[in-house]
Amino acid sequence: MNSALAGKRPPFRFRPETPMSDEDLMHFCAANDIARVEREVDGEILVMSPAGNRTGRRNAAIISALDTWAQKDGRGYVFDSSTGFTLPDGSMRSPDAAWIEAFRWNALSRADQDRFSPICPDFLIELRSPSDELAALEWKMARWITNGAKLAWLIDPEREVVGIYRPDIEPEILHQPSLVQGAGIIDGFTLNLARIWR
Repeated sequence: MNSALAGKRPPFRFRPETPMSDEDLMHFCAANDIARVEREVDGEILVMSPAGNRTGRRNAAIISALDTWAQKDGRGYVFDSSTGFTLPDGSMRSPDAAWIEAFRWNALSRADQDRFSPICPDFLIELRSPSDELAALEWKMARWITNGAKLAWLIDPEREVVGIYRPDIEPEILHQPSLVQGAGIIDGFTLNLARIWR
């Protein structure tokens, strides 16, 4: 962990004396690679601990299912939770799983693809871990949509609830679904939740 952060225990927030540029943030993340890091619109840095094992297992199941579908579908690319995206509002966020249409990804320069790319995923999934506050995650989902996501799912394993977020409509809440089906840009993707709920 960076010496400025020594003795602090994630999760925590701090505001650098001077705002971090995208390059500064990349260096900070590399120096603190055991932590998960996001940047808020106002420049505040959120440092989170790595996922616990149950959350990691659940996230692996989600990534596996999404990538299997994406490879068969052929229209886009999947990204895991280690990927940061610089959004139009200036924040940098890392969803647990994301999918971007190939033509949008391929339009980025190689340099942009090698950093926290200036692009919002078309579809993303956030997986609530036991330490995540629900209200903060719901706020984050709304920010994803505001920044250009066409569809976003918030999966809450402890309550067995899925929130489906889309532009211009209220979130749809599913209680104890056995699966959740994609529509629109991810039509054909189905996530079996049996492995997520246990």
